[in-house]
Order: sequence, then structure tokens, then C-alpha cells
Amino acid sequence: MLPTIEWLLGRNELRLSVVGGGRADRGDRAAAGGHPQYSDRLTAPITWVHSSDLDDPTPFLSPGNVLLTDGAQFGFDDAAERYTYDTYVTRLVEAGIVGLGFATHFLHQGMPPGLAQACERAGLPLIDVPDRVPFIAVIREVADQLAAERSRRMEWSIAAHKAISRASLKPTGLRSTLSELERQLSCWVGLFDATGNPVLVPAQRPSEDRFAAPVRDEVARALRKGRRSSTSLTLDSGQATIQTFGQSGQLRGALALGRGFPLDRAENELVTSVIALATLALEQNRELDTTRRQLRSALLELMLAGNVPAARTTAHNVWGALPTEPLSVVAIARQVRSHYVLDALESLALESDGRVFFAERDTTIVVIVGQGSERDQIAHLVADHELTAGSAAAADYAELGEALGQASHALHAGGGRPGLSDFADIADTGMLGVLHAAGAEQVAHRVLTPLVNFDAEHSTALVDTLRSWFAHDCSWGSTAAQLGVHRHTVRARIDQAASILHLDLESFEGRLEIWAALRMLD
Repeated sequence: MLPTIEWLLGRNELRLSVVGGGRADRGDRAAAGGHPQYSDRLTAPITWVHSSDLDDPTPFLSPGNVLLTDGAQFGFDDAAERYTYDTYVTRLVEAGIVGLGFATHFLHQGMPPGLAQACERAGLPLIDVPDRVPFIAVIREVADQLAAERSRRMEWSIAAHKAISRASLKPTGLRSTLSELERQLSCWVGLFDATGNPVLVPAQRPSEDRFAAPVRDEVARALRKGRRSSTSLTLDSGQATIQTFGQSGQLRGALALGRGFPLDRAENELVTSVIALATLALEQNRELDTTRRQLRSALLELMLAGNVPAARTTAHNVWGALPTEPLSVVAIARQVRSHYVLDALESLALESDGRVFFAERDTTIVVIVGQGSERDQIAHLVADHELTAGSAAAADYAELGEALGQASHALHAGGGRPGLSDFADIADTGMLGVLHAAGAEQVAHRVLTPLVNFDAEHSTALVDTLRSWFAHDCSWGSTAAQLGVHRHTVRARIDQAASILHLDLESFEGRLEIWAALRMLD
């Protein structure tokens, strides 16, 4: 640990004490200080210890220092009583000094009361350095502790860098590296793509701050600059650091990291190494990823062609076993950010040991999973990345082609809206439900617009007549009775509607088209 005044007071060989606090415990000393910053200075890290009897030593001091003095600058007798101790102490506080040590019974017989009162008012701990304790002993004690802490941090840094390097060599290199970084720093880490959207990395420690709105906003601002940068953000839970990675003008994303207190130098160096490894891994893996995805696509075509044994053998040698039957097939629409979705699927596939298979096919990403927890993971992936997807079930690989067709239909039936649409849900609604899911209302509106416009312009009721006619199973008499007109009037209106729509309403096909359009319009 870094040396503090609290730590110094615990070095029995130095026999130091705080004026006003004696040798009491920390709580009693803080209470004795009274000032709100008093206890903070007792526990603040000491950066160095200086000794000086200058009236203004602040040009030679740095924040975090402890100053030792023998009080020669105060004068003696009447001069010591007239000395403006408040001015002297104020200068020290403004320079960031965390404590003042005074050599009692050396030049002065005891502690000057004015000095003790000024330190108490300013909340500056005043340390009584007793007779026969040389300043060099205090300085050496702090110097040795600082050296030991630097050595300890160096050993930690070397071990942490080795652990990060080993993690980066695993098959799940980037994911393992980020998880190891979280373990080493006891923090949360959030990965964002080049557009500022969160990239889900399985097995990370839970955190509500990882993708919180303030973090996402700051990431978006950093990425808009288009260059490598590091920014800090203060959250309710503590400090967060955001670093972009990639080449300036071609950023690949950003890394957000946070915990309850700031990182020190060694920890920042470790984060910088992870940023470099992440950038290098992303750049070097681009061609390898392309080759892998082409192989996946070829295996999918083999399975669709019925050659499942060959696909199974190849997949087993490269990734592991294929998902076990029965299957769920998910078709995901490809987007601009699809490479981040593919990265997430790659992590899931590696983590699941063959229970997840995916491949690119035309304008979709096809995912094959068993009907277990893996399907829920894909559903979460779709929701988190706001993807458009459709799914269907297959009893075995022989039904894979049919299931893919159904999943693709469910995908298109979603109308481009984010979310996962299941073909079974759509099929349960019947043909009208399928038409509705496919957005047939827009087509219905276009089919019937000429009729609606004609009614509006000529004050006719052709649309209402058609609705009544279909409601009465195309019966002239029943329709006429409901509308309160002659049956010949009903026939004339139906013939007029057929003429306007250019359809033969005497045929089943023509009637079916208008009936479906009216149902969709309703």
C-alpha cells in the first residue's frame, strides 16, 4: 500500500502523533480534527516527505507531500507569538500538502499554540515529531515504502500482462482477453462497435453501468471525433474510462471500463496493452474470419442438399458437433453492422461446443440451434442488437430446407420491424393472419383505392355494397334486403365495381381478391 499519515502514525519506532488526536484510532482523530477534509488528508497517499524551514516552501513542494519543519522561520519568544501562522498554513493547504510535521523540543520547547490552532482551522493534520527522531528517519521510512509499493506494482503488472497475453492466445481471444481484464482490475468492461452500439461478450461480470445511457453517449461522442482518444466519465458508482481503438479515421470501436476508483499508472498501461491487442486481433482476424464464414456457408449448402454426413464430419474437425435434433432455424436479415452480429454468433458457437451453427446465405444469416437454451440466447441477441429475424422448427436435418423457407417467410412477414417472428405463430392465425403479417394492408388499400375514390366523387356506396354482398355469400336478394334497394340495383352496383376494378366478379378468383382486400382494409 502507499504510505499515508495513518500508516506513518502506526510506525512505532518513529513515535509520531497527531496534535489534537494523540494516539487515538482513526475515527477519534477525525473527530478531533473537525474539519471535513481532515480525515481525507489522514488517508491520502503521501507522494514524498520534504523538510524546510523557509517561510514559503511551496515552490519546492508538490501535491501529496508531507512537510517537516523545525520552526526556525517562526522566530522565537515574542516573534513566534506574533507570527501569522494562518497565512503560512494556508499556503501549504493551497499547495496540496497533506500534513505538516513539527520538531518539538528542538528549537522550540513544545508546539507553538498558534500553529496548532491554524492547522486545526484549515483541517491540516499536524504531526508531533518528538525529540531524538531525525527527519531523515521519517523521510527514509516513506521512501522505502514507496519503493516497495513500486516494486509490488511492477510485479503485479508483469503478472497481469502475462495473464492477458495467455488469454489472447485462446480460441475466444478477444472475449477471453476482456474477461481477464475484468478479473485483473476488478472492474466492468464494455465493448462497443464502430457505430457506438454495444457488443455483447458472453460470460462477463454483471454490471448496470456497462451499457448505461451516459456511457453510450460518451462513446458516441468519442467515435464521432474519428481519432484515437481517451476520456473519463463520472458515474454514480464511480469513475469510467472510455478509449477508442483502431486507426484514426477508421476506428473499429471503443472500450469502456469502470469501477469505484480511478486506475493507477500500472493499470492504465494494462488497459493500453489490451487496446493494442484488441486492435491487432481485429485487424489480423479479418481475412481468417472471411475464410471461416465461407466454409460455414459451404457446409450449410451441403446440409440443404442432403449431404449432412459430410457437413457433420467437416464441422466436427473444425468447430465441433452440429446441433442435435430437433432443430430451430433462425433467419436474420443482414445489416450494415452484421459483422458485429457475426462476431457475437462466433463467440456463442465456440462457447456452446457445437450447439450453435450459423452461416451467411444471400441476404440473411442462418442460425441453427437445438430447441433448448441456445434458442433463448439467439432471441436475446436479436433483441439486444435490434435485429429483424424469423424462426421455424425442424424435426431433423431432412426438414432443414423447409424450415429455412418458413423462417425466411417469418422474417419477411415482420415487415422489417426489429424482433423475432416465429412461423408457427403466424401459421396459427390462418391465411389472413399470414397476409396481415406480410403487410397486405398496403396492397389492399392500393387495390380498392379506385373504388373508394369513385364513391367519394359520385356519392355512391359501391364499397359498402361489396361488403354486404360478401357478408351474404354473394346473394342478390339478401344483400338487397339489407341495403333496402332492389336486387337489380345491387347487381348494377357490383357490375360497376367490377368495371372500375377491372376484375371479373363472376369468377371465384375475382371475388376472392376483392374479399381478401376488404378484409385486409378492415
